[in-house]
Amino acid sequence: MKLYEYMAKEILQNNGIPVPRGAVFTGVEGVEAFIEKTGPVAIKSQVLSGGRGKAGGIKFATEPQDAISKVQALLVTEIKGCQVERVLIEEKVSIEREIYLAITIDGAKRKPVLLASIAGGMDIEQVPEEQMIKRFIDITIGLQPYATREVTRQMGLKGREAQQIGDIMLKLYQVFRKYDAELVEINPLVVTSTQVLAADAKMTLDDDAVFRYLPEVPWVEEKTAVEKKAADLGISYVELDGDIGVMANGAGITMATLDLLQHFGSSARNFMDAGGGSSLQATAAALEILLSTKPKALLINIFGGITRCDEVASAFVQVKNTLDLKIPVVIRLIGTNEDLGTAILKEQGIESFKNIEEAVTKVISLQNGGGANVHNYQ
Repeated sequence: MKLYEYMAKEILQNNGIPVPRGAVFTGVEGVEAFIEKTGPVAIKSQVLSGGRGKAGGIKFATEPQDAISKVQALLVTEIKGCQVERVLIEEKVSIEREIYLAITIDGAKRKPVLLASIAGGMDIEQVPEEQMIKRFIDITIGLQPYATREVTRQMGLKGREAQQIGDIMLKLYQVFRKYDAELVEINPLVVTSTQVLAADAKMTLDDDAVFRYLPEVPWVEEKTAVEKKAADLGISYVELDGDIGVMANGAGITMATLDLLQHFGSSARNFMDAGGGSSLQATAAALEILLSTKPKALLINIFGGITRCDEVASAFVQVKNTLDLKIPVVIRLIGTNEDLGTAILKEQGIESFKNIEEAVTKVISLQNGGGANVHNYQ
């Protein structure tokens, strides 16, 4: 379960990690008084998606009326499919240096790992690996001061600054353990002329452990409206930010499809594991969900096992005749009754593929306007 920034910061502050002075608002009431007391501020939309700064979700203001208008604008904004329902207003911090700190789980090593870099900020994903310091943590002894001193030395920090940041590392690990976290991240940890502050924070908790912290940590619903609709229908679905809608029948085959799209230079609009449902209703519901996200093309990848290819083909033909498909659709069928499924589609003038690489390259070509095709229902 992901936490909103303001929730993560409240936990950090309660555990001795300093954060900027701030308050959460769901409207403009109280904003003017806060600005008059605080001075220049940062107004930060509270959404669970990343990249909000680049998406216009963070504003700055020095005067109360300017802040009020920006709060009003943000509260009617949608960022990457997430409606902004509240904003965090914080004192504007004069930054001398930005540092990245995080503790997460390394699945291969099966232990926590401390990540640290002196190149913190918005483009942390672009930081070369050699600039990211990793320190694996023996959970039987925890993160010890000698380890944080070594990390700060590797970061080139000295004196009081090194001591303060090392202390924050220790407290960050305490938070990580206390709340059964999968990720605790501060980016950036800002160094000012007088102090070190967690200017932004992320926390992801283990869903199965959240009951231990209710109501201290309220349950946060992460799903978008479309994801909620899919969950209600029993469909595993996650929205992404690519161009091609994907429907497949199994988590493994879906992930492989997403990887192939990336490999051949495109990207998926979603992750959809439609499971074993091959009925007209299930197929129609899945397609309606995909079309609602406005992809540039659809790729249906079915490996017939319990799900028979002929049933999928029959369902798709019926759905195609009732839905207004205005984008290219490429279908790959292989497995149980694939010949029957292929014949059913062929009778309707729909070609299907057996080779997944051919299907992927075809849908990318159609997405980019690469000629007419029997799959193109425009």
